[in-house]
Amino acid sequence: MAASPARADAPAPRREPSILDVAREAGVSAQTVSRVATGKDVVRAATRERVVDAMRRLGYRPNGAARALKAGRYRSIGVIMFSLSTYGNMRTLEAIAAEATAAGYSLTLIPLDAATQGSVSGAFARLSEESVDGIVIIIEAHRLNESELVLPSGMPVVVLDSSAEYDLPVIDTDQAQGARLATEHLLDLGHRTVWHVAGPDESFSAQRRHDSWEKTLRAHGAPVPEPIVGDWSAESGRAAGELISRIPEATAVFAANDQMALGVMHALHAAGRSVPGDVSVVGFDDMPEAATFWPALTTIRQHFDRVGAAALQALVASIEGSPADRSDLVATELIVRASSGPPPA
Repeated sequence: MAASPARADAPAPRREPSILDVAREAGVSAQTVSRVATGKDVVRAATRERVVDAMRRLGYRPNGAARALKAGRYRSIGVIMFSLSTYGNMRTLEAIAAEATAAGYSLTLIPLDAATQGSVSGAFARLSEESVDGIVIIIEAHRLNESELVLPSGMPVVVLDSSAEYDLPVIDTDQAQGARLATEHLLDLGHRTVWHVAGPDESFSAQRRHDSWEKTLRAHGAPVPEPIVGDWSAESGRAAGELISRIPEATAVFAANDQMALGVMHALHAAGRSVPGDVSVVGFDDMPEAATFWPALTTIRQHFDRVGAAALQALVASIEGSPADRSDLVATELIVRASSGPPPA
């Protein structure tokens, strides 16, 4: 069906007055109008009054970026984030948002599908266009390091969950401490060694937990089994658990997150190996569901709220003129529940 022709007498949509309209009305250049709108440059009083009168007559309103320039800040923070699917990242983002609201800042979030140099550079460019005061980067990929990633000049930046050596604040959970607590807990229960279901190879967090697990075993003179690499999902944990269920000497497992620990326990139950009677399992994160796993999961509690709040506080301090050399590791906590116990007699 053909579209109806437009009525000849239909009113044209109203066009908002532009900076060029104001310039013509006031008899000045567009640059002079911009200076008046932003308040950044000195304009003669008579000229300023003429421009302001033209703005008033035309109904011109400077955009938010211009008003922010006049105030000196945009009251806006950008967040570049790789992966919205992980529990830890979402909890950290919630804490950043809450802290930003309390400090009077809004958030602009740019999630990345892949942690590549191009995608990160593009995110920086987009946030520069959005006129943010500073940026929080939540990235956990080995490909991003100081020699490759170009940070925006003059822009306050805080990095979360990164092992890269940047001359700026880095906030993170103390991953090594958490893995050590988990491994020592199982060794202290009498297990000869501890098997490990590791996170993906490209993750800094997974690498730090793996390294600390291995270091702790060696420090206690315990054998170091070959780790089984997962992808943070319960399904990858289930696949690892199937392998572990066929190893009679495997009596203790440290999984790099709670979801993989859940998969491990599911596979062990299916294979007829009881938890913790035959095999003890410890996770990492302490997600809300961990206490309702069967059995309730012993795990390492990460304080995502403290990590997010510390990151936002460090960024705001940098935006508002305080030194930006603060780095912080937030301590973890061992939460002992029913999934860990001594090895079978």
